[in-house]
Amino acid sequence: MRYDTLIIGAGLSGLAAGIRLAHFEQAVCVLERHTTIGGLNSFYRLRHRNYDVGLHAVTNFTPKGTKTGPLSRLLRQLRFAWDDFQLVPQVGSRVDFPGKSLRFNNDFELLTSQVAAEFPAQVDGFRQLAEFLAAQELGVVTDPDLTARPVLQRYLSDPLLIDMLLCPLMFYGSPTPDDMEFTQFAIMWHSIYREGFARPREGVRLIMRQLVKRYRELGGELRLRAGVKSILRDGARAVGVELDNGEILEADRILSSAGLVETLALCGTQPEVGEAPPRPAPGEITFVETIHTLDCQPADLGHPETIVFYSNRPDFRYANPAAPCDLDSGIICSPNNFQYDEPLEEGAIRITALANKDYWMQSDEAAYTAAKQHWSDQITQAASGHVPDFRARTVDTDMFTPRTIRKFTGHINGCVYGAPRKCWEGTTPLENVYICGTDQGFLGIIGSMLSGIGIANRYALRAT
Repeated sequence: MRYDTLIIGAGLSGLAAGIRLAHFEQAVCVLERHTTIGGLNSFYRLRHRNYDVGLHAVTNFTPKGTKTGPLSRLLRQLRFAWDDFQLVPQVGSRVDFPGKSLRFNNDFELLTSQVAAEFPAQVDGFRQLAEFLAAQELGVVTDPDLTARPVLQRYLSDPLLIDMLLCPLMFYGSPTPDDMEFTQFAIMWHSIYREGFARPREGVRLIMRQLVKRYRELGGELRLRAGVKSILRDGARAVGVELDNGEILEADRILSSAGLVETLALCGTQPEVGEAPPRPAPGEITFVETIHTLDCQPADLGHPETIVFYSNRPDFRYANPAAPCDLDSGIICSPNNFQYDEPLEEGAIRITALANKDYWMQSDEAAYTAAKQHWSDQITQAASGHVPDFRARTVDTDMFTPRTIRKFTGHINGCVYGAPRKCWEGTTPLENVYICGTDQGFLGIIGSMLSGIGIANRYALRAT
């Protein structure tokens, strides 16, 4: 069968691209290797409970009626109403380092006042930094080698404040050890500090369900259990794909959310077109996450914050750790602590920590299961200084690892944020194969969907 566009991966970016193309009556098919949708932002049911894999919070939140910004642009492009995603703002979050804490919410002035209180000698520089970043055109790469730390050091002289500001942004979007590409940093600063966090009461399920419903209403085809074995090409052009079952599908173009390194592997050897760039390196930053279900609300235990980003050492390290898990830093998220009209039925605490990418790929199932239990206990203990001890109120626990991420996304090394060098233009050595999603450069729930929309607009709609 022949399509105008084939899309590899039924995650947020792939489905958003599919909606955009189906709206303009393209023959489009989204191909997904697994039995469910979602990719990095998937969900599952275990022991009669629903779990989100990726979603802590939706970034880029703005209130209903806002006419500008990424969320408003997304809703217009996909023809959704603001209420379709049922986003509820956070209560408030915190960055915890030894001897210092910074609170922030969806009002940037709170963070500014916290910097003034905790780092009074730095607040003027902080305001100048904020003005500089507000003037940046988001997603436009002026210097691909520029990273965040040198920019921060122009305005701030306290390394502790620099690390505290970087901590949430790196945890939620950096594939680069101990730093961030500046373009990515500017995007994350805006999406987390300037706009902020929200969440649907039902979690990522609601968003995914709305995307699939709209896509199918527009005539788009979604095929599960349809993994792509290889991208077929004729010289410098792709002509279709071969599926895992041997079926051949033809297409005028291919959009891939599988990741840049992974997509190039599907293409086989690079085509000999001019001076093709060397293959990009896969990422090395990845995580484990343990999810605790409680018999009470976290706020009832004295934990009202939505998300706590913490480091137990003043010099924050963000890298592939030598140990199976990094016990010095992490994220504590409570899906309960958003401004819902009614509380969620059960409490939950999610603790995320940096993980050694190689350790968790071990194949011995018994050793893997035992390691999950051991390290779940260890990271929970390490985080206990930043939240009230909730362990006696835990009624169920689950954990996912880099091995889980690799299984359900195909990402090499099980890395969440993909390759360190992003493919901002979305192009590949094949002239009609394009990258959307994580490795195109826009991360998070809203960013991923905008990536799919942008690549579809630029390469699949303007070409018709």
